[in-house]
Amino acid sequence: MNILFIHQNFPGQWKHLAPALAAAGHSCTALTLRVTKQSNWQGVRVLPYALPKRAAQKVHPWLVDLDTKVTRAEACYRAAAKMKAQGYTPDLILAHPGWGEPMFLRDLWPGARMAIYCELYHKPGKPHLDFDPEFQSREPEVQPLRIRLKNVYNHLHFPMAEAGISPTLFQADTFPAEFRDKITVSHDGIDTVASAPDPRVKVQLKGHPEFTRDTEVITFVNRNLEPYRGYHVFMRALPRLLRERPNARVILIGGDEVSYGAAPPKGQTWKQIFRDEVSDQISPEDWKRVHFLGRIPHEDFTRILQLSRVHVYLTYPFVLSWSLMEAMSCGAAIVASGTEPVREVIEDWQTGRLVDFFDREALVGQINELCEDAEARATLGANARALMQDQYDLKTICLPRQLKWVDEVMDLPLVL
Repeated sequence: MNILFIHQNFPGQWKHLAPALAAAGHSCTALTLRVTKQSNWQGVRVLPYALPKRAAQKVHPWLVDLDTKVTRAEACYRAAAKMKAQGYTPDLILAHPGWGEPMFLRDLWPGARMAIYCELYHKPGKPHLDFDPEFQSREPEVQPLRIRLKNVYNHLHFPMAEAGISPTLFQADTFPAEFRDKITVSHDGIDTVASAPDPRVKVQLKGHPEFTRDTEVITFVNRNLEPYRGYHVFMRALPRLLRERPNARVILIGGDEVSYGAAPPKGQTWKQIFRDEVSDQISPEDWKRVHFLGRIPHEDFTRILQLSRVHVYLTYPFVLSWSLMEAMSCGAAIVASGTEPVREVIEDWQTGRLVDFFDREALVGQINELCEDAEARATLGANARALMQDQYDLKTICLPRQLKWVDEVMDLPLVL
């Protein structure tokens, strides 16, 4: 059958499913902003579309998010209309609606089934809103109103979708009941063969010393170093951590941009703001043991997880990071925040250690304990890897489940 993938940054969450469907003999096409020329990726025909140039216009600030989504949706619609004019008709549209692109595609192809990736439904009230007292809303009384508008795209897409898929129970359960009933929970999958322990691993990155399993490495990883992922909490714990772990090397991986939450003051980055905040509490010699690597190739990222003695993961109640689960698959000993999405994969003292997101003293204490206890690290790491293999393995669990889900979607009656 003809399958059309929609994702502004394709392949995104479809990076395993799309090639698998192509390999199974389906004709797979992706429409994305990510490329500027037509290409082929692992059997998937990848077609570009572009956003139109628009004159600046005044729009109510609460509608800025919807405005950008409609802009993308119109551009995607016009590109899809050209495909239709050339004779293309999909049997199934698999779309990530988070940026609005698939909003008008059922108007073009009412006979196609549509299934959507359900990343999150934004909920008002704590802990989903104003979780962190340091970054409270300027007008907390109107934040629930803005959040309601932020969910408009969900309400526009669900009535025309036959089904949805969500990677975790936490994420699926944020959706209201009338949407939740359509959602299958299936993680994107962790390649536990590629993300596996390697006792012989060595890492030599330009400008940094060689790291081996004999090096006391403490890792902190996120797509971007920002408060939503606890970067400020970790940095404020860093002075004590360096004092109490005089031989430790601390590796931080992540970019300087903002993936979630509020932007930093203009001209600054969260990375530098919190680095500056603790700079005078850390000696020049100790700073030499702190390594900011930015964004690095995935193979280097995996090797660093393989040599991590303790891996730290902190997050608001939000989407769970692949990095945590890949660290678990590598057999790392985890110290993580006890927020709801984390508790779905980390059981305290079984697959990791949990601390309160804001408790820096407990964070350092747990890191210290694990650095000193090789047996505890080995047990936690083995349990964490076993969980990834038993419930989240890409090839034996998640991908077969997703392929079955696609078949089930095609058996559903069309939404009319």
